[in-house]
Formats: sequence, structure tokens, C-alpha cells
Amino acid sequence: MSRHPHTPRGAGTPPRRPARRSVLTALTASAASTALLPATSARAATDHRTRADLLYVGTWGGSQVHAIRFDPVRGTMSPLGVMAEASSNWVTVHPTRPVLYVAGAEQGGFVRTFRIDDSSGTLRRTGELQTEADPGGSGGLSYLGLDADTLLVADFATGSAATVPVHRDGGLGAVASTVRHTGSGPNPRQAGPHTHHVVIAPGRRFALVADFGADRVFVHRYDPNTRRMGASSVGHYATAPGSGPRRLAFHPRGRTAYLLNELTADIETLSWDPRTGTLAPRQLLTTNAPGHTGTTSAAELAVGRDGRHVYVSNRGDNTLVVFAIDQRTGLLTEAQRLPCGGVTPWSFSLHPEGRWLFVANKASGTVDLFQVDPASGRLTATGTSVAVPDADCVGVRRTRVQLPSVHERTQDSDDT
Repeated sequence: MSRHPHTPRGAGTPPRRPARRSVLTALTASAASTALLPATSARAATDHRTRADLLYVGTWGGSQVHAIRFDPVRGTMSPLGVMAEASSNWVTVHPTRPVLYVAGAEQGGFVRTFRIDDSSGTLRRTGELQTEADPGGSGGLSYLGLDADTLLVADFATGSAATVPVHRDGGLGAVASTVRHTGSGPNPRQAGPHTHHVVIAPGRRFALVADFGADRVFVHRYDPNTRRMGASSVGHYATAPGSGPRRLAFHPRGRTAYLLNELTADIETLSWDPRTGTLAPRQLLTTNAPGHTGTTSAAELAVGRDGRHVYVSNRGDNTLVVFAIDQRTGLLTEAQRLPCGGVTPWSFSLHPEGRWLFVANKASGTVDLFQVDPASGRLTATGTSVAVPDADCVGVRRTRVQLPSVHERTQDSDDT
């Protein structure tokens, strides 16, 4: 992961709202901005309304948040354009409230909150929180995650992690805890600690911090009542020197974790002891293609909601890799490898229904749509793509908004 931190233009300025005509035009865009899956064409031809979800896209090192309207029945994406002028290293959406959280690239660890208008996709800024009282280094936040009522913050530049209470309305409280680690690795990019991911373990007794620079996954006690991490780690898991731990995800059963290492592009299967907060190695697999040469860089990791597959993006090969999970042992077997639809798959997100996967391809500046087979877990490229410059992550907002039916859209066209 190459980082070129800077203070983006327009950070902290009010969001730019598109004109109503522009939003309506985007919602009813034709083949120029949407693509229809052959598998869903029969349903799309019916005269029924379908739900219109929203996708929010961060731009790594950029200063804008983009939005896309997504139809989960027809499998179409329609660009809505820029919805906020704000530094947006990472974005995440509240699972039930119309709130978007945006991580800034500037020093200070800024998180900004926006209220989502489900009908138009527009954003209204509602708050700003500085998570670093004594910022150091350059650059900013690398990850935001949500666990129940807690926002989890990773600051790559400072090697620190923070927890922030989330109110019932989705607003943020004061920073509850901040931890900062020490350590380094043999790679030139590992001169000091660089926090890349924070996750709360099942049972909510421990918080785990993947530190790219220290080649460690640090384990802290976690109090779900105060939303605080213990100031000192109670242990750690050490990866091979120069691995660069980037992402950690738990199997739904809670006794197995999967760790993705960026610099070596391998994935580890780890056992997890929820009583002691201990990780132990069980399996190591490469995510690189056979005969791979050149840049080695793994990026994103997710476990399917049914616990049967693990999904990984590889930026060196520009591929997505699907692993099948042995339901008895938790061990992995490679099941599929396919092109990511663009260049440099910085991250991806699974739709909450589990049937779609959105890939943020940074270098090609696209968000590409894949269909997920619910039985096999295999991915199918749909050919649907929306241009977003420097796309790095996708946040999904499920809405109750209904798209116009085919008949209604045809009637509107006739009226104009």
C-alpha cells in the first residue's frame, strides 16, 4: 500500500448538494450509466418497483465522497456524483441509521459524520471529531469500522487505535480510549508502528489491533459498557518478519480468525481462545497466482455471512480470490481466482443480503459489481462499472426508497 499523505482540498467544507434535476437524471440513467445482468433481465422487465440502496465511495487521499444508487434486484448501479467535499480516506455506514462516517487523511485523526437523505443520496454534515490529541507523523486514518455501539478507528500514520461511543441516533461521543503501540519490521515501510485494522472479538471481551509496521496483532481487553480498550495489550500474535498484517476477520462461530498480510500477500488461519484472548497459527496460504512476479500486495478480507467462504483482494495480481471454509476444521481451500474488474482492488464490500460484492479499484478509478452465488460462494463479473476517481472503499446503505417501475419511467420519458 503506497501512501502519499497530504491535506486534501476542501477538507471540512460543507457538502455540495447536487441539483434535484441532476439526481433525478442519475436515478433514471440509461445504458450510459447502468448495466443490466442477463440473469435478472426477466425480473427487470416486470412492472414492479424495487428497492434503491445507496453506495458511498471514499477516495484515497482525495477530498470527495461519491454516491451510487444500487438496485439489488436488477443488479444496476447509477452514479449520483459528488455528495460531500471532505477528505475521505475511508467511509463506513451505520447499519440501521442514515449516518455516514468519513475518515480524514489530514493529521489529527479526524472523523466527520454526515446525515444521509435516502431519497436523493445527498449528505448533510452533522459533526466532526478529532481522535488524536497529540498527532504525530504525516497522513491520517486508514480504517473505520463499527461494532454495535462503538466506532473503531485505525490511524496508520501514528500507529494508534481508538474507540468512540456511538449514540442511538448515530452521533459520536467523546473518544473513549486510545492505544499506541511500538515496533518495527524489516521492510522499509515498517520503520515504526502503523495500525491498519481494529476489530472486536466475538463475546466483546477483547479488541484486536493489526499493526502493519510492527508485524503484530495486539490484543487488548475491551469493556463493552464503557467502550474502552485497556491501555496496555495483554498479549500479541507475531507474524513472520516483513508480513505487514492488514486485515483480521472472525468466523461466525467465534473460534477461528483469518489474518491477511499485505506485504507477503498471504492469509493465515488462526485459532482463537475467547477465554485468554490468544491467537495461534494453524495454516498459511498465498493469495498470489502461481508464478506471480512483481509487486506483492494483498488488500481486503471478508468472511461470508454464512461462514462458508473467505474473500480476498490481491493488488499485485489485480484479482479476487475465494476460499472455501471447511466447516469442521475452519481451514481454507482456494476455490476461485478471477480478475477484479479494474486495477488495484483497494477494498471491497459485500452487500448485506450476501448476493453482491462491490470492488473499489483505485488505480482504474472504478467501482465494479460482482454477483455472489449463494450456494457455491463463487463470484461472477457482471460488467457493471461506475467511474469514481481513486476509489478506495464502498459503504452500503440499505434504504426503503422504491425505484420507479418500468412503466412509470417510460411514462415520465413520454411526458418530457
